[in-house]
Amino acid sequence: MDPFEVRMQFLTLLRRLNASQQSIQKVVGYALKYYSNCGEDLWDCVVEESQKGSINNRMNILHLLDSLCEASLLAKSQPAFARSEGISPSSSLYVDYVSKDLGKIVEAVVPKGREGLPNLMNTKQILESWKAKRVIEPQKVEEVISMLDSHNATVNDTADPRSGPANALPRQEIFKRIEEDRERHKRLRERRWVQPVSHNPQSHLPPQLASFLPLTDDGDGTEELIQDVEFENDWETTSDWNEDDDDAAIEEDHLCFPRLKHDPPHLGRR
Repeated sequence: MDPFEVRMQFLTLLRRLNASQQSIQKVVGYALKYYSNCGEDLWDCVVEESQKGSINNRMNILHLLDSLCEASLLAKSQPAFARSEGISPSSSLYVDYVSKDLGKIVEAVVPKGREGLPNLMNTKQILESWKAKRVIEPQKVEEVISMLDSHNATVNDTADPRSGPANALPRQEIFKRIEEDRERHKRLRERRWVQPVSHNPQSHLPPQLASFLPLTDDGDGTEELIQDVEFENDWETTSDWNEDDDDAAIEEDHLCFPRLKHDPPHLGRR
């Protein structure tokens, strides 16, 4: 197909997109298939549809990008795919586009005002997932999350509790939204955990112990070990040591060594 036909067919797929995995994977497969020749043009289609579709369709597009980023990173990890498509080894495919236009996409999915509130929570969950898994640079994701929080705070400050919804959805649209939210939440729960990856050069070898893996840091990008990513996430969310931790440690000590609390050590005896 020529680029115009590729674009028109892709727009058709985007406009028929719903929350089901079958629909999302169909678009993801098409986007990857034509990335080498029409990747930038297809990305422009995504940006356009995210700005003019219904509030529910925009949420579907963000979930599409979640799956598209995952598929892009998986394709990048397969050198045979990059060679066959003529893609640079340094390219992260559509992840690069998502990173570049992240603020624009999120502002379209969660517009300012009360209209964007239905998409706020789901959007933050996806962003937190990208941040935790280092799909996109954490600092950039954090900036977009802060922007969403400021928009939400502004809405709460200016909202009149006596007023009704700004744009009430038809009853059929409400039921459709409920069903699609159920499908989205199911998918988010499935993708919540960071899956460990093997750094062994030989795929048939069992995974190495974490203590024998090389040290990495944020500057290593996609080469950063998943164990380091998880450690940093836990470290950032762990509170400082306090009295409750002292009590918990003493309780654990008594459970592990019950005799020591009854038999204090006898110093000086041989």
